[in-house]
This record gives sequence, C-alpha cells and structure tokens, in this order.
Amino acid sequence: MQKRTLLSGKKFQITIKRLCQQLIENHTDFSNTVLIGIQPRGTYFADRVHQELSEILKQKTIKKGNLDITFYRDDFRRKDSLVTASSNTIDFIIEGKKVILIDDVLWTGRTIRAAMDALLAYGRPEKVELMVLIDRRFSRHLPIEPNYIGQQVDCIDAQKVKVSWAEHEGEDKVILLSDKKQ
Repeated sequence: MQKRTLLSGKKFQITIKRLCQQLIENHTDFSNTVLIGIQPRGTYFADRVHQELSEILKQKTIKKGNLDITFYRDDFRRKDSLVTASSNTIDFIIEGKKVILIDDVLWTGRTIRAAMDALLAYGRPEKVELMVLIDRRFSRHLPIEPNYIGQQVDCIDAQKVKVSWAEHEGEDKVILLSDKKQ
C-alpha cells in the first residue's frame, strides 16, 4: 500500500483557519447561521471549525450540531450486518437559518444528499452550504459541489483518502492510499 500525505501539521491548521476566514467573510457574526457536522467523521471537522470560529470571533454563541444520516442513505439496506445509528445532537430549529453542512471528504455526493434529506426534520433552512476538508472532485455520482474546500485532490475510485484527527487518532493528517498495483 502506497501512502502520499496531502495535508499535515501546520498546513492542516492553516487550511482550517483559511476556511474559517471564508465563513466569516460570508456569514459575519453567525447570528443566522448554524454549523452541522455530518456523522461520523464530519463531526470532528465541525468541532474544529466551531472552536476556531469561537476563538476568532470571541463568542461562544455559534450554534453547532451533529447529524446522523444512517437511515437516509441509499445503501443502508445493503449491509450484511445490523445497522446502528448514532444520535443527533441538534438542539435548535434550522427553519429560516443558513446551514453549513460540514464533512471531511466529499466523494460521490451520496452522503451529502442523505444529509440534506435528514436536515428537513429540523425545519426548512433559508440556504444550505457545504464545507469539506477534501474534495475528490472527479468521483461524483450526484451533482453536488462544495462551497468551501480545504483541498481538491484528483484520484481514482480505487484510491482512498483517510483523514486523521489529533483528538481521535493522535495526529492531524490527510493521506491518499493507493494499491501498489496501480
């Protein structure tokens, strides 16, 4: 298995700070904007973005929630084992709010489609935007494009993008894994 580092260390942190600055440019004080991390891996990214925005803006009132999409996915019935869902942690209504959906990697777009369906249980947002750390831009099955991108990567379907978070795996790093035969 070949590994290529796409982001790590200082560059990883700078990427998150840059994305937060872009959010501030478009949403100013976040009085009508909420952050929603898509479970499981998008929640780690959403936590980081929330923390960084709170530090930059010197406020703790930015609303953030975590969204489970397990039963909204189009492939959940295809699993051989019993599927268990995580709990949603959204304690606010998104009716009329600007929602920023946050995920670590955008690949086919199916996860984002499921997240948009699941969001409607919390109200009808004014606008939905998408933030991803990594955009695998040539692999879409659905016409979904992010508004905020940490880094775009061109890779084939057989390759895998793995995001590690310091809080969970011990380091901040994005690697591209390739089979040696390719």
